Amino acid sequence: MSIKNRLMTYAEVLEHESMKKHTTFKIGGFVDYYIYPKNCTALMCVLDILAEENIPYYVLGRGSNVLCSDTDFHGAIINLDRTLNDFYFEPDGILVAQAGCSIINMAVEAMKRSLTGLEWASGIPGSIGGCLYMNAGAYKDNVANHLVDVCVLKDNTICWMKKDELDYAYRHSIFQSHKDWTILVGRFQLEKGNQNDIRDLMDARRERRMSAQPLDKPCAGSVFRNPEEIPAWKLIEDLGLRGHKVGGAKVSEKHCNFIVNDDLTATAQDVRDLIHEIKVKAKKEYDIDMVTEVEQLYW
Repeated sequence: MSIKNRLMTYAEVLEHESMKKHTTFKIGGFVDYYIYPKNCTALMCVLDILAEENIPYYVLGRGSNVLCSDTDFHGAIINLDRTLNDFYFEPDGILVAQAGCSIINMAVEAMKRSLTGLEWASGIPGSIGGCLYMNAGAYKDNVANHLVDVCVLKDNTICWMKKDELDYAYRHSIFQSHKDWTILVGRFQLEKGNQNDIRDLMDARRERRMSAQPLDKPCAGSVFRNPEEIPAWKLIEDLGLRGHKVGGAKVSEKHCNFIVNDDLTATAQDVRDLIHEIKVKAKKEYDIDMVTEVEQLYW
């Protein structure tokens, strides 16, 4: 039996799939297997098959914070956002959400229930799993601030891990150094609030995001973490790099901490070369070490 046929018992499987279709950067080579597991049990069986066949893999959410290599990946991408997207609200404000849930949708559902805590996320086009992986945040708030625990698949065992076990910090979590762990579910504590106030704040922040960020261009959100000394966008602007291009990759004229695939011709190497140039100039001119926020998949 072929590998694809084995996998199809437990998942929808696309072969030789372009990663340009699955990232907001619209950049990337082809992957041998792009997999949508049917449920958590199916996911575990898929991982067993990949291990038996010595096939490397990455788990991907909505592709909103990744830069994929231009070369083909002779492995598998596992996507959880089609099927691991159940969520539940308990009467006391606890939200239990599977990794594939949209964080924007969770913010909206919380607002409908007059629950506050996720307003910051109302404009972030990512999944719960991706947000937990990178400790996504905005407006001086982040996902870890409202987190209770995370259900994780590791070493063929499903377990709940408390927040204080997960090394959360600014755009950081323990998951970034344990690529073999798979985030399945997050549990969050939200608080009662005024629905109109929550809605108004979400609307205001959404409008601000739309007006200030180049969301009409393929990109991956903020490229760099903010240094302690100065916001990343201001540093890049002060370096004179607003609108600067390398190949098809361009520093956004609207927001300097965004790199856009300006005319859909940018390669991953163009983006990496532009990132490198910014880092070199920031170090030379200001002695600041810029750290990227975007997850780079090199295969």
